Amino acid sequence: MGTWGTAIKSNDTSSDIYADFFELYNEGQEPAAIAKKLIENNKELFNNPDGHNNFWFVLALAQWETKSLEQEIFQKVKSIIESGQDLEVWRELDADESEIKKRKIALDKFLEKISLERPKAKARKKKSIKNSIFEKGICLTFKLPNGNYGGAVVLEADKRTGFGYNLIVTTRINQADKPTIKDFENAKVLVATFGNWENQPKVTWYLPERYKKEYSELFETIGKIQVDKNYTPNGSEIRASFSGGWQHIIEPLTAQFEYEKVHGETKSFPITDLTKKKKWWKL
Repeated sequence: MGTWGTAIKSNDTSSDIYADFFELYNEGQEPAAIAKKLIENNKELFNNPDGHNNFWFVLALAQWETKSLEQEIFQKVKSIIESGQDLEVWRELDADESEIKKRKIALDKFLEKISLERPKAKARKKKSIKNSIFEKGICLTFKLPNGNYGGAVVLEADKRTGFGYNLIVTTRINQADKPTIKDFENAKVLVATFGNWENQPKVTWYLPERYKKEYSELFETIGKIQVDKNYTPNGSEIRASFSGGWQHIIEPLTAQFEYEKVHGETKSFPITDLTKKKKWWKL
């Protein structure tokens, strides 16, 4: 069922539809237009009785909260609840009778609530725009447990999503002296083969929230190199993971080097493959 409780929003379908509704609402779209869009985009739910009921319940809730509840949707929800149709769906899905009783109480209270007009529409929330920690091309160095310096390069500063991601690649720099810009320009990418990693370059999108309080003392900026390529979160330009833990820039280096002491050095590639666009005559 994808259900964790008897309340209207305590299931995957309702949670997703509610989030989609208010994402569009907070962007300034009108509730009637949002409802039309959600109905059009979620028709597959209507083939499943459980998904069908949860969709209409949460859409009615969202409309009620925005003082835009359409009479047609209200009547649809009222019919589902008063007929006991939703409770039968729960029985068919093997819910026990104690849960069905709780569900009935929740549905009755929900219908009672949306039968009365809400005094004031829920306010739209302004989207919080976060800035990336580093500019594109910034070179970062950090100390490794062996006393040497490691290095990483910022491939992108996200200015599109509002989340402020930085795309960062860890390099194979591992030297006694603090690396120079030249060292970064000539660096190779760390390709992970330790543990369950299978020849995966350590390229990750990092969130900005925890950096200043938890990780800023780990890193030092050396300078900036040219990055000609452009990257977008969830884009197809490169396979990258997402993380809020900036220590993941550093930790794989030690693990990979320990692995290579036994298995030999893993094949890598120049960082320029990620920073430079190929000229048409080199294709």
